[in-house]
Amino acid sequence: MNKNSSNIMALAPNTFNKKETVCLFGTGDFGRALGQKMIQSGYPIVYGSRSTQTSSLIPKDAQVMSHAEAAQKASIIIIAIQRQHYNFLTPLAEILHGKILVDVSNNLKINQYPESNAEYLAQLVPGAKVVKAFNTVSAWALQSGTLDASRQVFVCGDDMEAKQRVMDIVRALGLTPLDKGSLLAAQEIENYPLQLFPMWKFPILLSLGLITFFFFYCLTRRVIYPYVYENQDFSFSIAISIPNQICPILALILLSLVYLPGVLAAIIQLYRGTKYRRFPDWLDKWMLCRKQLGLVALAFASLHVLYTLIIPIRYFVRWKISSRIISQALSNKTEPFSNTNAWISDSYVALGILGFFLFILLGITSLPSVSNNVNWREFRFVQSKLGYLTLILCTAHTLVYGGKQFLSPSSYIWYLPSAYMLSLIIPCIVLVIKFLLVFPCLDKPLTQIRQGWERNPEYSE
Repeated sequence: MNKNSSNIMALAPNTFNKKETVCLFGTGDFGRALGQKMIQSGYPIVYGSRSTQTSSLIPKDAQVMSHAEAAQKASIIIIAIQRQHYNFLTPLAEILHGKILVDVSNNLKINQYPESNAEYLAQLVPGAKVVKAFNTVSAWALQSGTLDASRQVFVCGDDMEAKQRVMDIVRALGLTPLDKGSLLAAQEIENYPLQLFPMWKFPILLSLGLITFFFFYCLTRRVIYPYVYENQDFSFSIAISIPNQICPILALILLSLVYLPGVLAAIIQLYRGTKYRRFPDWLDKWMLCRKQLGLVALAFASLHVLYTLIIPIRYFVRWKISSRIISQALSNKTEPFSNTNAWISDSYVALGILGFFLFILLGITSLPSVSNNVNWREFRFVQSKLGYLTLILCTAHTLVYGGKQFLSPSSYIWYLPSAYMLSLIIPCIVLVIKFLLVFPCLDKPLTQIRQGWERNPEYSE
């Protein structure tokens, strides 16, 4: 008897996992893509449309009804239409009373309207529970699979129960909901998709500025000066030599700028004697884009490696080597082997290889898929301890390569030092300050401050 009952239960449909019907207003690209994704996740879908005729574009398992009929079928209604078409909802206010309206719309520009689209929707249908969601996900991402796009969905709303039900749908679609609070956050959520690389703006602009400066700096030293004083045309160096000089310079400077705000923050905390006061806005913004600065630095370091690998196949290098060999043959003299030069050459190459290896390790651990799989202590060890080691190795690589130029008068062309000398200024400042902060007389109070101790609690903000 028990065995038969067990078989009956196993064959019976699992009513506990049956999902509720969801209504979608709008049969555009996003509405169709979202509906198809929800059908694949087990949700019965009904579309509310001006035209009740079934189209081949509509998911085959979905129903198409008028707006009023579709709204009566579900308690959750997703509004997948533009704000300028919201007026048709006013006559449906009685039917929509008490229902959850999910606003997924975006605008054409940031702060296009005084209030957010979701707040405007709540004003049009005051009896409904409005939730903002899904506006950060594209129709393409829903169609091609969320593995190829961002899985994060911002959700906000004034009704906690309604917001929770929408977040359950987000999770069922394989996405990750992020609660942003009340409906007041809708304006920020709607502006988010319109921002073009917000955290990359400063690193990219800074890199472009440094590229421009060092390009003309190197152009002056390597092309203009030889042409003016020696009547030699080295303009071909614009293609390989100058970029191969600019890339490592920018990689080293940008890497040092990743760690400079950290030491500046430590100095400020030591000066104030507390961690409970905000840093200046410029320092806050600088610290928030350190990851992007590091990745841009890694890109320039990678370009430097590629440029360096093609040096042996360059025409100028091959011509120079063959001319040197012929010159030695004609003079019947060979240059003696210099153990010192061999050590210098191998040392700066070895330092560059080790520095680039750690550079790549820093870039890999900054990826969300990797950083999410390590704890905070492991992540901090790689990004901080190994990060400073990377900076030390890359700085030493540059010092060994061009260290002699500091003492050579011929390296100062038009009283301009070599670009390698300029690239060492910021890294050396960062390393010297960090070295001083390691001393117990500074490290101990700094550690206490970061653990909550205050020198003058009455002045904390």
